[in-house]
Amino acid sequence: MSKIYEVSVEDAKGNPQALSQYQGKAVLVVNTASKCGYTPQYKELQELYTQWQAKGLVIIAFPCNQFGQQEQGSNEEIQEFCQINYGLTFPVFAKIEVNGEQAHPLYQYLCALEEPGLGGKIRWNFTKFLIDQNGQVIKRYEPAVKPLEIGADLQTLLAA
Repeated sequence: MSKIYEVSVEDAKGNPQALSQYQGKAVLVVNTASKCGYTPQYKELQELYTQWQAKGLVIIAFPCNQFGQQEQGSNEEIQEFCQINYGLTFPVFAKIEVNGEQAHPLYQYLCALEEPGLGGKIRWNFTKFLIDQNGQVIKRYEPAVKPLEIGADLQTLLAA
């Protein structure tokens, strides 16, 4: 079993959610913020989710206030923002830290990956990690990579 499936996160209401519920699915993990230049990527993330969900894609978003204080709202305010402005149907979890001593265990794991191009400190909001159906991180996308640009990788991963 992949280490990713041993991690638990909190939903926006503080309820624990095991990532093991996503075994067998392709997962795109994204750290997000509501007041960032990349915030419009929520629209494309929703488009990806709508297009690929039936083939096994799950997108999970983690709001973070570590970059330019661009996510100052409460979990409830973040959920409201995402619904009103983008109509998101994929899970947006509780706000977390992605770097430093208080980094969430999920991001401790992701940042510690030793394969070239996968691990390392998160540089900004909307860094994306693509995880295959077996829980292996297969690609990292920096914030400037738009979600729809990931479509070819999803086509390869989800073609079955």
